[in-house]
Amino acid sequence: MKGLELDFEVKVNPVEEKIPQDLPAEYVAAFLSKLKAEAYPDELAENEILITSDTVVIENGRVLGKPSNEQEAFDMIKSLSGATHTVMTAVTMMDRTRRITLEDETKVTFRFLHEDEIWHYIKKYKPFDKAGAYGIQEWIGFIGVSRIEGSYFNVMGFPLHLVYEQLKKW
Repeated sequence: MKGLELDFEVKVNPVEEKIPQDLPAEYVAAFLSKLKAEAYPDELAENEILITSDTVVIENGRVLGKPSNEQEAFDMIKSLSGATHTVMTAVTMMDRTRRITLEDETKVTFRFLHEDEIWHYIKKYKPFDKAGAYGIQEWIGFIGVSRIEGSYFNVMGFPLHLVYEQLKKW
């Protein structure tokens, strides 16, 4: 958001990210983004716009969330190695009178990653707060991502181009 030269304030209002079991993977990011927006029901001032978002990594129809330990992170990255997966981000924007949810999708291809590369990344970068156990803007992205189709910023977790276009309309 700083790059868009906008004044903003970060607020954190934790929500329980409980996803319905029957929700298809391609709807999870939008569901979570809307859930986060609902955590701020009456807090908006006259000229405020609330922006919430969520990013998910989808591999073969399943959502790869945030890993809870090193082995889970390893298993996630290993499953992405040598393959293409989808990163979906949803952004919900609302003020006192309207709400809209935008979505973006990017295809990311990793080259084949050796196990020692995966372990190096996990030990040094500790990607436990990242969907799919990786950050494209970190070492693993530098050495492992061989192709992206779509927005780089979407993979980072925030499709600035969509937000900017919507703010212009707002």
